[in-house]
Amino acid sequence: MASKTKLLLNVEKIRQDFPILSRTTRGKPLVYVSDFFSRYNANVHRAIYELGEEATREYEGAREKVAQFIHARTPNEVAFTKSTTESLNTIAYGWGMKGKMREGDEIVSTVMEHHSNHVPWFFVQDAKGVKMKWVGMTDDGALRMDEYDDLITKRTKVVTVTQCSNVLGTINPVQEIAKRAHEVGAICVVDGAQSVPHMAVDVQKIDCDFLAFSGHKMLGPTGIGVLYGKEERLQEMEHLMGGGEMIREVHL
Repeated sequence: MASKTKLLLNVEKIRQDFPILSRTTRGKPLVYVSDFFSRYNANVHRAIYELGEEATREYEGAREKVAQFIHARTPNEVAFTKSTTESLNTIAYGWGMKGKMREGDEIVSTVMEHHSNHVPWFFVQDAKGVKMKWVGMTDDGALRMDEYDDLITKRTKVVTVTQCSNVLGTINPVQEIAKRAHEVGAICVVDGAQSVPHMAVDVQKIDCDFLAFSGHKMLGPTGIGVLYGKEERLQEMEHLMGGGEMIREVHL
Protein backbone atom coordinates (compact mmCIF):
# COMPACT_ATOMS: atom_id res chain seq x y z
CA MET A 1 0.00 0.00 0.00
CA ALA A 2 1.39 3.37 -0.99
CA SER A 3 1.94 5.62 1.98
CA LYS A 4 1.19 9.30 1.93
CA THR A 5 4.00 11.60 2.97
CA LYS A 6 2.93 14.61 4.96
CA LEU A 7 4.85 17.72 4.00
CA LEU A 8 6.39 19.40 7.03
CA LEU A 9 6.97 22.59 5.06
CA ASN A 10 4.11 24.16 3.13
CA VAL A 11 6.14 26.09 0.57
CA GLU A 12 3.17 27.66 -1.19
CA LYS A 13 1.72 28.95 2.09
CA ILE A 14 5.06 30.46 3.03
CA ARG A 15 5.37 32.13 -0.37
CA GLN A 16 2.09 33.93 0.31
CA ASP A 17 3.82 35.79 3.15
CA PHE A 18 6.17 37.38 0.60
CA PRO A 19 4.16 39.21 -2.09
CA ILE A 20 7.36 40.03 -3.95
CA LEU A 21 7.64 36.36 -4.92
CA SER A 22 4.39 36.69 -6.88
CA ARG A 23 5.61 39.53 -9.08
CA THR A 24 5.94 38.79 -12.77
CA THR A 25 7.57 40.27 -15.83
CA ARG A 26 5.72 39.69 -19.09
CA GLY A 27 3.65 37.04 -17.37
CA LYS A 28 6.66 35.13 -16.01
CA PRO A 29 8.01 34.98 -12.44
CA LEU A 30 10.54 37.72 -11.78
CA VAL A 31 13.92 36.25 -10.95
CA TYR A 32 16.22 39.04 -9.83
CA VAL A 33 19.57 37.33 -10.23
CA SER A 34 18.69 36.13 -13.73
CA ASP A 35 17.39 39.62 -14.51
CA PHE A 36 20.72 41.11 -13.49
CA PHE A 37 22.83 38.75 -15.57
CA SER A 38 20.63 39.20 -18.61
CA ARG A 39 20.35 43.01 -18.40
CA TYR A 40 23.02 44.65 -16.23
CA ASN A 41 26.06 42.37 -16.08
CA ALA A 42 28.80 44.94 -16.70
CA ASN A 43 31.48 46.90 -14.85
CA VAL A 44 30.15 49.95 -13.04
CA HIS A 45 31.73 53.42 -13.11
CA ARG A 46 34.30 52.50 -15.74
CA ALA A 47 32.40 51.74 -18.92
CA ILE A 48 31.30 54.20 -21.62
CA TYR A 49 28.99 51.78 -23.40
CA GLU A 50 25.24 51.60 -22.77
CA LEU A 51 25.22 48.37 -20.75
CA GLY A 52 27.88 49.73 -18.41
CA GLU A 53 25.98 52.97 -17.93
CA GLU A 54 22.79 51.04 -17.14
CA ALA A 55 24.66 48.89 -14.61
CA THR A 56 26.09 52.03 -12.99
CA ARG A 57 22.64 53.60 -12.67
CA GLU A 58 21.26 50.45 -11.03
CA TYR A 59 24.27 50.21 -8.71
CA GLU A 60 24.01 53.81 -7.55
CA GLY A 61 20.23 53.48 -7.32
CA ALA A 62 20.74 50.61 -4.87
CA ARG A 63 23.15 52.75 -2.84
CA GLU A 64 20.55 55.53 -2.65
CA LYS A 65 17.88 53.09 -1.46
CA VAL A 66 20.15 51.71 1.26
CA ALA A 67 21.01 55.24 2.38
CA GLN A 68 17.32 56.11 2.62
CA PHE A 69 16.59 52.84 4.44
CA ILE A 70 19.00 53.60 7.28
CA HIS A 71 18.51 57.40 7.09
CA ALA A 72 22.07 58.25 6.07
CA ARG A 73 22.66 61.90 5.22
CA THR A 74 23.93 61.04 1.74
CA PRO A 75 24.56 57.93 -0.40
CA ASN A 76 28.26 58.80 -0.17
CA GLU A 77 28.12 57.43 3.38
CA VAL A 78 27.22 53.94 2.12
CA ALA A 79 29.78 51.44 0.80
CA PHE A 80 29.11 47.92 -0.43
CA THR A 81 31.16 44.99 0.89
CA LYS A 82 30.87 41.20 0.85
CA SER A 83 29.49 40.86 4.38
CA THR A 84 29.10 42.34 7.84
CA THR A 85 32.41 40.70 8.68
CA GLU A 86 34.21 42.51 5.86
CA SER A 87 32.59 45.79 6.86
CA LEU A 88 33.77 45.45 10.48
CA ASN A 89 37.26 44.42 9.38
CA THR A 90 37.43 47.40 7.02
CA ILE A 91 36.58 49.73 9.91
CA ALA A 92 39.07 48.09 12.27
CA TYR A 93 41.90 48.12 9.74
CA GLY A 94 41.16 51.33 7.86
CA TRP A 95 40.27 53.54 10.82
CA GLY A 96 41.96 51.66 13.65
CA MET A 97 45.09 49.84 12.56
CA LYS A 98 46.20 52.03 9.64
CA GLY A 99 44.47 55.19 10.72
CA LYS A 100 43.78 56.87 14.03
CA MET A 101 44.82 54.47 16.81
CA ARG A 102 48.11 54.73 18.70
CA GLU A 103 49.85 52.75 21.44
CA GLY A 104 48.09 53.24 24.76
CA ASP A 105 44.69 53.95 23.21
CA GLU A 106 41.73 51.87 24.36
CA ILE A 107 38.84 50.01 22.73
CA VAL A 108 35.69 49.32 24.74
CA SER A 109 33.68 46.32 23.55
CA THR A 110 31.24 43.90 25.19
CA VAL A 111 31.16 40.20 26.03
CA MET A 112 28.02 39.99 23.88
CA GLU A 113 29.73 40.54 20.52
CA HIS A 114 29.84 38.21 17.53
CA HIS A 115 33.36 37.00 16.72
CA SER A 116 33.34 39.27 13.68
CA ASN A 117 33.25 42.22 16.06
CA HIS A 118 35.87 40.74 18.37
CA VAL A 119 38.67 39.33 16.25
CA PRO A 120 39.40 42.40 14.06
CA TRP A 121 39.89 44.53 17.17
CA PHE A 122 42.18 41.88 18.69
CA PHE A 123 44.34 42.27 15.58
CA VAL A 124 44.42 46.03 16.17
CA GLN A 125 45.35 45.44 19.81
CA ASP A 126 48.25 43.16 18.89
CA ALA A 127 49.55 45.37 16.09
CA LYS A 128 49.19 48.80 17.69
CA GLY A 129 49.62 48.11 21.41
CA VAL A 130 46.15 49.33 22.32
CA LYS A 131 44.09 47.91 25.17
CA MET A 132 40.77 46.08 24.94
CA LYS A 133 38.13 46.47 27.66
CA TRP A 134 34.89 44.55 28.07
CA VAL A 135 31.42 45.44 29.34
CA GLY A 136 29.81 42.47 31.07
CA MET A 137 26.25 41.13 31.16
CA THR A 138 23.60 40.72 33.82
CA ASP A 139 22.06 37.34 34.59
CA ASP A 140 19.09 38.15 32.36
CA GLY A 141 21.27 38.91 29.33
CA ALA A 142 21.43 42.71 29.40
CA LEU A 143 24.58 44.82 29.27
CA ARG A 144 25.85 46.16 32.56
CA MET A 145 25.48 49.78 31.48
CA ASP A 146 26.98 51.12 34.72
CA GLU A 147 30.32 49.57 33.74
CA TYR A 148 30.68 52.07 30.90
CA ASP A 149 31.20 54.76 33.56
CA ASP A 150 34.53 53.22 34.55
CA LEU A 151 35.58 51.63 31.25
CA ILE A 152 35.23 54.69 29.01
CA THR A 153 38.11 57.08 29.72
CA LYS A 154 40.01 59.86 27.98
CA ARG A 155 42.14 57.10 26.41
CA THR A 156 39.12 55.48 24.74
CA LYS A 157 39.16 55.84 20.96
CA VAL A 158 36.60 53.19 19.91
CA VAL A 159 33.41 51.95 21.54
CA THR A 160 31.97 49.03 19.60
CA VAL A 161 28.72 47.21 20.32
CA THR A 162 26.11 45.01 18.72
CA GLN A 163 22.68 46.60 18.48
CA CYS A 164 20.99 43.21 18.82
CA SER A 165 22.65 40.05 20.12
CA ASN A 166 22.81 37.18 17.62
CA VAL A 167 22.54 34.71 20.53
CA LEU A 168 20.19 36.27 23.08
CA GLY A 169 18.21 38.75 21.01
CA THR A 170 19.04 41.48 23.53
CA ILE A 171 18.49 44.95 22.07
CA ASN A 172 21.12 47.34 23.36
CA PRO A 173 20.69 51.12 23.90
CA VAL A 174 23.16 52.06 21.17
CA GLN A 175 22.08 55.71 21.09
CA GLU A 176 23.06 56.13 24.73
CA ILE A 177 26.29 54.20 24.18
CA ALA A 178 27.20 56.41 21.20
CA LYS A 179 26.57 59.50 23.32
CA ARG A 180 28.92 58.24 26.02
CA ALA A 181 31.59 57.50 23.41
CA HIS A 182 31.35 60.97 21.91
CA GLU A 183 31.64 62.62 25.33
CA VAL A 184 35.31 61.56 25.42
CA GLY A 185 35.94 62.04 21.70
CA ALA A 186 35.72 58.34 20.81
CA ILE A 187 33.88 56.86 17.84
CA CYS A 188 31.00 54.39 18.10
CA VAL A 189 30.92 51.32 15.86
CA VAL A 190 27.62 49.42 15.72
CA ASP A 191 27.17 45.84 14.50
CA GLY A 192 23.71 45.90 12.93
CA ALA A 193 23.71 42.44 11.38
CA GLN A 194 20.78 41.29 13.52
CA SER A 195 19.01 44.60 14.09
CA VAL A 196 18.68 46.11 10.61
CA PRO A 197 16.64 43.18 9.23
CA HIS A 198 14.14 43.28 12.12
CA MET A 199 13.73 46.86 13.32
CA ALA A 200 13.86 50.43 12.10
CA VAL A 201 17.41 51.77 12.26
CA ASP A 202 18.13 55.50 11.95
CA VAL A 203 21.87 56.16 11.93
CA GLN A 204 21.37 59.89 12.42
CA LYS A 205 19.22 59.33 15.49
CA ILE A 206 21.64 56.78 16.90
CA ASP A 207 24.52 59.08 15.95
CA CYS A 208 26.85 56.13 15.43
CA ASP A 209 30.02 56.74 13.43
CA PHE A 210 29.92 53.38 11.67
CA LEU A 211 27.27 50.70 11.11
CA ALA A 212 27.77 47.28 9.53
CA PHE A 213 25.12 44.87 8.26
CA SER A 214 24.37 42.34 5.53
CA GLY A 215 21.68 41.72 2.92
CA HIS A 216 21.84 37.95 3.32
CA LYS A 217 19.92 38.24 6.61
CA MET A 218 17.22 40.24 4.82
CA LEU A 219 16.10 37.66 2.24
CA GLY A 220 18.95 38.62 -0.09
CA PRO A 221 21.76 36.46 -1.49
CA THR A 222 25.14 35.96 0.16
CA GLY A 223 27.80 38.52 -0.69
CA ILE A 224 25.88 41.75 -0.12
CA GLY A 225 27.31 43.63 2.85
CA VAL A 226 26.97 47.28 3.80
CA LEU A 227 29.36 49.63 5.54
CA TYR A 228 27.84 52.92 6.67
CA GLY A 229 30.16 55.62 7.90
CA LYS A 230 29.76 59.30 8.63
CA GLU A 231 31.41 61.12 5.76
CA GLU A 232 33.98 62.74 8.03
CA ARG A 233 34.90 59.34 9.52
CA LEU A 234 35.30 57.79 6.07
CA GLN A 235 37.68 60.59 5.14
CA GLU A 236 39.82 59.68 8.15
CA MET A 237 40.29 56.08 7.02
CA GLU A 238 43.39 54.87 5.22
CA HIS A 239 43.05 52.95 1.96
CA LEU A 240 43.28 49.18 2.27
CA MET A 241 43.59 48.51 -1.46
CA GLY A 242 44.76 50.46 -4.49
CA GLY A 243 43.34 50.50 -8.00
CA GLY A 244 41.15 52.33 -10.44
CA GLU A 245 38.70 55.11 -9.59
CA MET A 246 40.99 56.50 -6.88
CA ILE A 247 43.61 58.41 -8.90
CA ARG A 248 43.68 61.51 -11.11
CA GLU A 249 46.88 60.76 -13.01
CA VAL A 250 49.81 58.33 -12.98
CA HIS A 251 53.50 59.22 -13.36
CA LEU A 252 56.02 56.45 -14.05
